[in-house]
Amino acid sequence: MEMRTLTITVQPDWKAALRAAGKAAQAETYQGETLNFESPDLFLGRLTALRWSLVRQIMCAGEVSIRELARRVGRDVRRVHDDVLVLAELGLIERTTSGGVRCPFADIHVDMHLRKAG
Repeated sequence: MEMRTLTITVQPDWKAALRAAGKAAQAETYQGETLNFESPDLFLGRLTALRWSLVRQIMCAGEVSIRELARRVGRDVRRVHDDVLVLAELGLIERTTSGGVRCPFADIHVDMHLRKAG
């Protein structure tokens, strides 16, 4: 099983981002996967600092229960569960058959550019 990678992009032109992801999907070799946000505000609204800390913990732990994850980060189980739902919806983590969560990616890269208007 090859190591999966994810590139998170912030690209206002979602059609261009979709085309780029489609080209990568058609490649002969695995090019990684892409998750695009149309603006920095959307990116930062969905992937908060608390959610990033959960992703980090899950990547380190392999598979972990939500209760154990909450204990590790020192947060309320219900709040962690809510954040896990958002992360799973985005595809950053997956639920396991035993009821825990895992991150399917060995590497996550964020690609965000700020350019002077002009």
